[in-house]
Amino acid sequence: MSNEPAATAAANGSEPILRHPRSGDGAQLWRIVRDSQVLDVNSSYAYLLWCRDFAATSLVAESDGQVVGFVIGYVRPEAPETLFVWQIAVDTEFRGRGMAAKILHGLLDSVADAGVTTLETTISPGNTASQALFSAVARERGAELRTVSLFEANDFPDSHEAEQLYVISPAQRQEA
Repeated sequence: MSNEPAATAAANGSEPILRHPRSGDGAQLWRIVRDSQVLDVNSSYAYLLWCRDFAATSLVAESDGQVVGFVIGYVRPEAPETLFVWQIAVDTEFRGRGMAAKILHGLLDSVADAGVTTLETTISPGNTASQALFSAVARERGAELRTVSLFEANDFPDSHEAEQLYVISPAQRQEA
């Protein structure tokens, strides 16, 4: 399902702007994830709440008034120097342009002043695109990337793959 304004912006090559999400963006985040056909789709309600309650630790890419990519995360309560990235996605028409990395770098830069020095995320063994993205971001920031087992497949009540924890540190502000 194509979003016409996003497709028009993609065709015109206009550069999306990065901003923190607003509650009204939740439906667009849900649509991007659903249309990806590879990411775990959370409830639409979860995306609305995410945009309201975790806006300071999330970013969206907007083009022609439409959200065309996003990263949602939160600061871990037990580790306030750690940003956990829950999900990152880019609309089909905007893939292949480095937008996911740009959004992720933007988010890390935006939380640096709050003392965040470490990024965590989980990636399943079959998600090679995310593995490449987070490896590249660590390399571009001159940071160390570690992986450890976090959840095994039998930890999940459904047919979910295992999830490896990716840790990028230090995740300091990127120099301009």
